[in-house]
Amino acid sequence: MTDAQFPSHLQYTAEHEWVDGSDPAVVGITSTAAEALGDIVYLELPEVGADVAAGSVIGEVESTKSVSELFSPVTGTVVEVNQAAVDDPAVVNSDPYTDGWLFKVDVTSTGDLLTAEQYAALVAE
Repeated sequence: MTDAQFPSHLQYTAEHEWVDGSDPAVVGITSTAAEALGDIVYLELPEVGADVAAGSVIGEVESTKSVSELFSPVTGTVVEVNQAAVDDPAVVNSDPYTDGWLFKVDVTSTGDLLTAEQYAALVAE
């Protein structure tokens, strides 16, 4: 159940972002966040070359319901932004773990990250 809802190869934040372990690391928002936001209509993401710090606000996700801050799960330098998601933010709703990724970071350190099981327990509360 956990692997289908929250892929076990990813790590998660309490603020509903995910990060994979690749180099550069890929960052996105969880299906829980995408569902809670509703139809995502706009993404404000950090620019390529921007330095991000784990736990800091680095952008916004805007939906038909609300605007939510985007937090970085890692510290490092942004090396790529998912332009396809910026052009069509609905992909984040339909496929948050694959095509709906947000940006890639050359990681220098990580923040407080949760396993899929820990994140599933957190959102079940």
